[in-house]
Amino acid sequence: MAAARRLCAAAGLGGRFCHMLLKDHNLTTRQPFHQLLQKKPSLPSAVWHRAVRGMFIQTQDTPNPNSLKFIPGREVLESRTMEFSTPAAAYCSPLARQLFRIEGVKSVFFGPDFITITKESEDLDWNLLKPDIYATIMDFFASGLPVVTDEAPRTDTAASEEDDEVVLMIKELLDTRIRPTVQEDGGDVIYKGFEDGIVQLKLQGSCTSCPSSVITLKNGIQNMLQFYIPEVEGVEQVVDDDDDVEKEANST
Repeated sequence: MAAARRLCAAAGLGGRFCHMLLKDHNLTTRQPFHQLLQKKPSLPSAVWHRAVRGMFIQTQDTPNPNSLKFIPGREVLESRTMEFSTPAAAYCSPLARQLFRIEGVKSVFFGPDFITITKESEDLDWNLLKPDIYATIMDFFASGLPVVTDEAPRTDTAASEEDDEVVLMIKELLDTRIRPTVQEDGGDVIYKGFEDGIVQLKLQGSCTSCPSSVITLKNGIQNMLQFYIPEVEGVEQVVDDDDDVEKEANST
């Protein structure tokens, strides 16, 4: 409940609306933040760590049991994020390429100061994957190589000259109120478009295959956007071609 009230305060919501939000979404059940854009009053702090060569790597659970957040204690991607859903997508990141060489790694996500690793299946034990992931991260930062090269594409929500007033407001709300909170759970939300009142968003990192991703979109992000921007009628998730192929493979 305290976390829910903090979100309302951070979003600048009035007391009456905050009470309605808490009541309508049954936040008294203390569901994880990722389910209703709220976090539990206290997330377990890093429970696994390594201190080697001056680097202290912490790990933090995410709402997705197949994703784990690794915090190396130093900058990873400054103020932006990048997702690598396949080894081929990691062409512009030496670190991501090395992480994909670890058997069982399904996808890699870089945040400003963290790395989210998603494993291939629930059957894989994190205790077996962690040593190789720790070693790869530590060796890479010791090498001094750049996390991403110059040809890395931009995937943020930066404003452009083509954006109208509504789109600018959507991007600002995403950047200032929504994305920072989602990143705490090891994921991100990327703006993809706005058409006929529908905001198109792509979930990344731990959010990609999280069972509660639909609830995050509808009960969390959509409600906040609609509250501040009347022109927003709904929110829908978009997926890349790679994600479509993967879903088809999993369904067969």
